[in-house]
Amino acid sequence: MYEYINGTVAEAAPTYAVIDAGGVGYYLHISLETFSAIEHAREAKLYVHHIVREDAQQLYGFSSKIERELFRLLIGVSGVGGNTARMILSTYSPRELQGIISAGNAVLLKNVKGLGLKTAQKIIVDLSGKLTALAGDGTAETAAPAAAEFDEALAALVMLGFPRTAAEKVLRAVVRETSSVSVEEMVRAALKKL
Repeated sequence: MYEYINGTVAEAAPTYAVIDAGGVGYYLHISLETFSAIEHAREAKLYVHHIVREDAQQLYGFSSKIERELFRLLIGVSGVGGNTARMILSTYSPRELQGIISAGNAVLLKNVKGLGLKTAQKIIVDLSGKLTALAGDGTAETAAPAAAEFDEALAALVMLGFPRTAAEKVLRAVVRETSSVSVEEMVRAALKKL
């Protein structure tokens, strides 16, 4: 029903955002990935997924089309609802999630709060063949570093004494802002922000 909502960020929290579009405030459930993209923005364009149930209508907002497509794939898996899919996308970036599913790493995927090993395995089995279409749709960052390089840069920052969560947040911002793909460039840019 809705493709996207573009407007002023009236309110932003780690789990929701209120976007004022033409005087109407839309309450959207968001992931931490989307929150980090819009938390300091005055204007935002969020791609929307609308869920209608007997007892509620919910709007989920995403900062990128690829994140929305991953959400749609996740809720298509039996046993995975909107809140679980949002929790998965809050724990892992779209690029990291694609790497986990492609590698078949159910143990890493079950680290998501509230997700058991059987559901993680079901997600991997159901989605492993469906992710190739996402990689070639042009919305993915083509110059984004591989998950291994991101992890190496994160490990370097943690070894330097920075808290893991703060270092990971800054690294994600660095990856979004620049096209640098080497570990050294990511660490240097992150150090300037920490």
